[in-house]
Amino acid sequence: MSASSTSNFLRKLFERIPLPVAIIIGVWAANGVLLPLYLEKWNNSSQSQVEVDNSELLAIDKTQQVPAVREKLPLSEKLIDFNSTAGEKLLFESEARTDYLPLSIHFVTQSNQAYCGVASIVMVLNALNISAPEAPEYKPYDIFTQNNFFNKQTDKIITAKKVSRQGMTLTELASLLAAYPVKTEVHHGGDLTLAEFRSLVVNNLAETDNFVLVNYLRKAIGQETGGHISPIAAYDRDTDRLLILDVSRYKYPPVWVQTEELWLATRTIDSTSEKTRGLVLVSR
Repeated sequence: MSASSTSNFLRKLFERIPLPVAIIIGVWAANGVLLPLYLEKWNNSSQSQVEVDNSELLAIDKTQQVPAVREKLPLSEKLIDFNSTAGEKLLFESEARTDYLPLSIHFVTQSNQAYCGVASIVMVLNALNISAPEAPEYKPYDIFTQNNFFNKQTDKIITAKKVSRQGMTLTELASLLAAYPVKTEVHHGGDLTLAEFRSLVVNNLAETDNFVLVNYLRKAIGQETGGHISPIAAYDRDTDRLLILDVSRYKYPPVWVQTEELWLATRTIDSTSEKTRGLVLVSR
């Protein structure tokens, strides 16, 4: 089954599921719950089998200390963690959330600390069911990954090696997307009023088959610390908050941010392009 067929199947499946159940499943997927649970079950069962057959090979040196795992960075009080009662309630009550389900189905974590743009692009291309190149690790299935996204055409814009060192600008983000059969609109934060920014995002979130990626300065919304790119998945009118599906899940969870604060964060200057950050709207 191709990535397109799988996505269509999942979309039809979710149409038959009551909204509260569908949202909960999406929340679990977006926060990486289902896979860890499966892996834990698999590891436990396989480990017990190995211990029975090869117990002498599994002697543990208890003098070795396992390095401490660093937890996610603390959130500013201005942000609402999506993986919280308040965060989930906002999704239930949000007026514009059409993009949430397809994005959550294809949600990925950036594969290195400069690949936020690449991870965001891959999510959107898969959510739009764009014909994907071969993915050797999933052969015979085709799907966009952070490993197979770059090609000769995208290399004319910026190479994977360069992105790995410095990330990408708003213009490069749009140009990389446009190397595939999609339409893009670039909107620099410095060119938009708050009302225009809100209207562009909310209208997009209320429609199907289009998505919005935001390029913003983390520091401006109370995070650490530089420029970042992620998809926006929903809008709650009562609190005037937007849901960012942060692709650096090792660092921050998806968060609800005040629209004005995100707008201000897109009006900051990118030192590489010397232009303000902003939005890229993507459609077929």
